Amino acid sequence: MFNYIIRRLLIALPVLLGVTFLNFVLINLAPGDPVDMYVNPDVTEEDKQIRREALGLNDPFMIRYFKWLANLLQGDLGHSFSSFQPVTSMIAERIGPTLLLVGASILFGYLIAIPIGIYCAVKSGSKFDYLMSTGSLLGVSIPNFFLGLGLIYIFGVLLGILPTGGMNSMGGSGGFWDTLTHLILPTITLGTSISGGMIRYVRSSVIEVLGQEYLRTARAKGMKEFIVINKHALKNALIPLITIAGLDIPILIGGAVITETIFQWNGMGQLTIQAIFSRDFPLLMGVNMLAALSVLAANLWSDVMYAVVDPRIKYS
Repeated sequence: MFNYIIRRLLIALPVLLGVTFLNFVLINLAPGDPVDMYVNPDVTEEDKQIRREALGLNDPFMIRYFKWLANLLQGDLGHSFSSFQPVTSMIAERIGPTLLLVGASILFGYLIAIPIGIYCAVKSGSKFDYLMSTGSLLGVSIPNFFLGLGLIYIFGVLLGILPTGGMNSMGGSGGFWDTLTHLILPTITLGTSISGGMIRYVRSSVIEVLGQEYLRTARAKGMKEFIVINKHALKNALIPLITIAGLDIPILIGGAVITETIFQWNGMGQLTIQAIFSRDFPLLMGVNMLAALSVLAANLWSDVMYAVVDPRIKYS
């Protein structure tokens, strides 16, 4: 297992390098000049060139990329064009709220999806099964921005029982319960996108396991159905879902960008939108690299955990 992890990490390095280069190309090919965002419209072209030189934008494309890469190897992601703050510190300030939102969304999504998926498999073909299958399809299909705005209108505007945005109330203490109430709507919005797909995966996996011979043998021995499902079927049915859980990370990262913007959640997603609108190249590179690292780490975690929970799998 240790050799497999080392091999995967070595493979991840060129993948990460390719991702950073592709991001650098796409960011620099985007229309518009970053200097125009940070100077007055009436400045001379000479002043713009001075500003470009100060930001390092006059260097050839590959020179700028290799400079960024050399700084990265030293743990330096550069300085933001807009605020002149270190990109590392800006990301460090925002990553906590995003981890809180993503963690709550995963917990919410799986706590709903796994029990419902199991029950749908046990009651396959029932009205509840058809209802949940339709609901899970809607959960996957509804865009985050539409669901988020709908929740804001219903629970924030019409009913007035939940806050519509931010992480804390204005002038509030910012305590646990205050943050929790602000977390509810964005968590539902982001968690729905993964719970809908997970319900269908859990249902299909449990149905497949329920038809295995060893479960028929357990029933023939007089074992209660509750024990058959929860002790024997569930353990084997949830093994493939570990891989699916790793694939949810890119969905959550992409969904967090929209969700945090809608609910004014002060995390990485909102920081990404700000960097895009301000054409802040160093900040965009830092955010994209962190997202790539998260996806690679999630895939590695899925492979390792798959072998841990299933002793039949051996990585050589």
